[in-house]
Amino acid sequence: MLCVDDIIRKSLDHEPLTYDEACCLYDNAPLETLAQAADTLRCDSVPNPDVVTWQIDRNVNTTNVCTSGCLFCNFHCKPHQTEKHYITTLEQYDEKIARLFELGGDQLLLQGGMHPKLGIEFYENLFRELKTRYPRLRLHALGAPEVAHIAKISGLTTQQTLERLVAAGLDSLPGAGAEILVPRVRRIISPAKPSVEEWITVMHQAHMMNLPTSATMMYGHIETPHERMEHLIRIRDLQAAVPEGHYGFIAFIPWIFRSTGTRLEAQGVVSHFSALEYIRIIAISRLVLNNIRNIQASWLTVGKQTAQLALHSGANDFGSIMIEENVVSSAGANNHFDAEGIQQAIREAGFTPRLRDQLYNLL
Repeated sequence: MLCVDDIIRKSLDHEPLTYDEACCLYDNAPLETLAQAADTLRCDSVPNPDVVTWQIDRNVNTTNVCTSGCLFCNFHCKPHQTEKHYITTLEQYDEKIARLFELGGDQLLLQGGMHPKLGIEFYENLFRELKTRYPRLRLHALGAPEVAHIAKISGLTTQQTLERLVAAGLDSLPGAGAEILVPRVRRIISPAKPSVEEWITVMHQAHMMNLPTSATMMYGHIETPHERMEHLIRIRDLQAAVPEGHYGFIAFIPWIFRSTGTRLEAQGVVSHFSALEYIRIIAISRLVLNNIRNIQASWLTVGKQTAQLALHSGANDFGSIMIEENVVSSAGANNHFDAEGIQQAIREAGFTPRLRDQLYNLL
């Protein structure tokens, strides 16, 4: 018989929990107990428990054309919807990057869709041009599904694709496209997207190359609570395979599904945000992901007050001011912060804000 107290003690000793133990905590542990344990583990895991980090970066979408057709995404358009198509131009990049630098940032979170005609040469040329124009710009770009898609339409392996992207200027790989890493869920909400195993393979190959990555989880749609735990265990086990001295997953970011206007909403799947459920997810993430140092509070999807509570429940990072964000916002997430606002929110929560880069180096 599993005992909550025994599982908590095991997690506080930095021992990996089993799937059954994670489910037991999620189902049975009082929220206050989880939050306290996660906060203790946060203090034991980060260099300075009094500091909460934050970042300045900018989301830029390379294109809105995508063949995946995910049921949760309002942003994409189909290849035949030519009146809605766009591919961001170099002139537009110039404008966006100039504003990014003005605000003190140096990183683009560069993502788009699975465009049927944009192969490896397109991204190599784009990355090289951006790095030539802006040598100090960091590219936190694409995601495992995009890498797998580029490889497929370019006649390459995913390993070859990653190697060529890195040679062209890719600095780190976001955790985008994970959603819930359970085949049942993926078949329903993202039937045309690369599989769970393909996502894991791309990330593992990135880790073996020492390409820094992040991991994410979008919850609150058709998945069960135990499938969320399966997702966390997959992330934890993937991180456990990272060679010593390599970056692996630098951070984990869970966020809630927003349903406004999505095809999932049309099918009756409506997001119901609960601050208490989000805090439980943050706390469980800290306890299960014993080998990932940074847990980020997603203020964009849960709002300021809930994100502040997350900082006392296992999270140690407040994310970015997100100068531009189109995908989640198009489904009903409308929270905003500027640099002063995000620092003030961190101070109000009782912490010292420190600006960081993507590798969590303090600036």
